[in-house]
Amino acid sequence: AEPWTFERAVEVSGVDANVLRQVAERYAKASPALVKCGWGLERNRNGGSAAAAVLALPAVAGKFGVRAGGFTMSNSASWNIERTWLEDAEPPTRAINMNKVGRVLTEPEGAPVNVLFVYNCNPVAILPDQQRVIRGFEREDLFTVVFDQVMTDSALYADVILPATTFLEHYDTARGYGPITLQLGKPVVDAIGESRSNTDVFMDLARRLDLTTDADPTDDLDAMLQMLAKLPPDVGDALREDWRAKAPHGGRPVQFVDVLPKTPDQKVNLFPKALDAQAPQGLYGYQADPATPDYPLALISPASERTISSTLGELARPDVRLDMHPDDADARGIREGDEVRMFNALGEVRIHARLTHLIKAGTVSMPKGVWRRNTANGFTSNALTPDTLADLGGGACFNDARVQVARATRVN
Repeated sequence: AEPWTFERAVEVSGVDANVLRQVAERYAKASPALVKCGWGLERNRNGGSAAAAVLALPAVAGKFGVRAGGFTMSNSASWNIERTWLEDAEPPTRAINMNKVGRVLTEPEGAPVNVLFVYNCNPVAILPDQQRVIRGFEREDLFTVVFDQVMTDSALYADVILPATTFLEHYDTARGYGPITLQLGKPVVDAIGESRSNTDVFMDLARRLDLTTDADPTDDLDAMLQMLAKLPPDVGDALREDWRAKAPHGGRPVQFVDVLPKTPDQKVNLFPKALDAQAPQGLYGYQADPATPDYPLALISPASERTISSTLGELARPDVRLDMHPDDADARGIREGDEVRMFNALGEVRIHARLTHLIKAGTVSMPKGVWRRNTANGFTSNALTPDTLADLGGGACFNDARVQVARATRVN
């Protein structure tokens, strides 16, 4: 942290120096003080180190040990539930980073992928380097099965489509991201048509491949009952009887009083050697902005009120727009509502511009989760997103897309 003076932080971030200092001083003096860390800051080349730095703040500033102090990210792990109902060891299959699917399908380094089973995902819409992903899905020798609830962009490339149930049609458990909640979901309507749940389909596949034992569940309900029996008794009984479990520590744990880190000594480890070795610049290291003179604008793709993911992309929606700061638009001769070309070395997106002071100059924004039909040329923001990986954990670098924007010209 020592090299990061206020002056350097201002230069890199573009945040006003007085604002930056006021935030730091207010945080240092406040008690309780809580840092709520989301997922957006992870989606770039420095994402892992950025999250680690944010989560280190409560330890460095002494904010633990009081109610409402410390940090919160996802609280779904607060239940300390181990998946003991999964008794078999993980099979020794190769693992492929989803963010590299396009490259793996088109430029395999090892054995090629010849069969693709897609579920709980819409790769053509949501994975980086969209054009490469599409080329992979277009391979004539690739046998593709898409198991989904709706006809997604990915399903259009499938050899076989299997209809999936929604949460209204099958059993499930749900843990909250923010509130510490654990609930049992039960079907409220019969499965529509030939749709089936994930559990049902994968159990059937296991039976047909002769991978089951007599102890394995026979159907969706049996799988749920076996899982409930393996939970801690108070949790399993509560889910059976009331459909929800009582949160540990009354749902209001005090960090470092009621709950402790899962490190061997139950203390904060601000510099794990494994993470330092994994990060290209070392843990907390900084990799410079990838912007170039040709592609100077940062493209971000946040969730919108209609698409927190691509799940609801089949619903009708207003025209998708590219948000631009008026100064950036004026420099390019772009006016409100103009059709524009947003492009870089990976591809191009045709979309209409919306000018707004709510976005910072030097940054443009297009909603994530939209489908190909939502733009004029059938490509989304991920056509411009590199398939590079974040410094820790192999995460996607959606926010590292750097682009240029120009008015579109049409040839009659």
